[in-house]
Parts: sequence; structure tokens; C-alpha cells
Amino acid sequence: MQAGVVRLEPGTTKNGKGREFPFTRELRTLLEAQHADHERLEKQGVAVPWVFYRMVAKGRRGKKSPRQIVSYLKAFKTACEKAGCPGRLPHDFRRSAVRNLTRAGVPQSVAMKMTGHKTDSAFRRYDIVSPDDLRIAAERLDAAAC
Repeated sequence: MQAGVVRLEPGTTKNGKGREFPFTRELRTLLEAQHADHERLEKQGVAVPWVFYRMVAKGRRGKKSPRQIVSYLKAFKTACEKAGCPGRLPHDFRRSAVRNLTRAGVPQSVAMKMTGHKTDSAFRRYDIVSPDDLRIAAERLDAAAC
């Protein structure tokens, strides 16, 4: 948290290479909320070794306790449904990350480090042109013609 980066260890990523991803404001807010939740549980005498977990009812009384998320895809699907965007795939968000970095003017070499793409061609496959991109390009052409 203090370093302001998420560290992905070698062997835990799609390409097997480790990398660091600097916090955005939104990511920091999310992780601070998770940390506060951990501290709240710790005050109740419950240690949770995972950053993300799920609360599961245990026994007849239904007292909930934290459990490791075993199925990432199930958790991902549930999160997408709760966020109002069902049917999304994990790679949809990787594409969104590439698009957002590109549209923000981040140099491709830096964006590739953040997303873990090794080749320009793989990176470009994720940088999908939208109808909105075409509209903006036409508006820029019109502005340049004046």
C-alpha cells in the first residue's frame, strides 16, 4: 500500500512475467476500503489472509465468516451482475484497459508494460476502434479544416 503499486509475482500472470501496476485513484480507494474491512474483522478477532474474499454462512445460526474465493470466474460473473454489466469476460476489461491507456495518451511501450503485452501486434488486437473513436476523428478533421 505504501509503495502505491500492485505487485504481480512471476508465474502468476498470463505471460509468466512479474510486473508492478501503479495505483490509480480508483484502485487506491478500492484497496483502502478492503483494508478497512480487514481491520474491522481483525478487531473482531478474525484474521483474513486474502485481499478479496467472500463471507459465507457457517452452521445453523448462519454466522458468516470469510472464505477464500476459489472460483475466480464465478466471483467475476457475480461481480459483473451486481455492477449491472452481466455477460462480461475478463478479457473485456483488459481491452478496456488498453483502450483507456491509449485514449489517455500513455505511450504504447508504457501501456504494454502495465498490461503485460509482449508484442505490438498483441497490444493492437486489444486496442479496438469504436464508432465513437471514428466520430471524434471526423470532428478533429473538421476542426483542422477551419
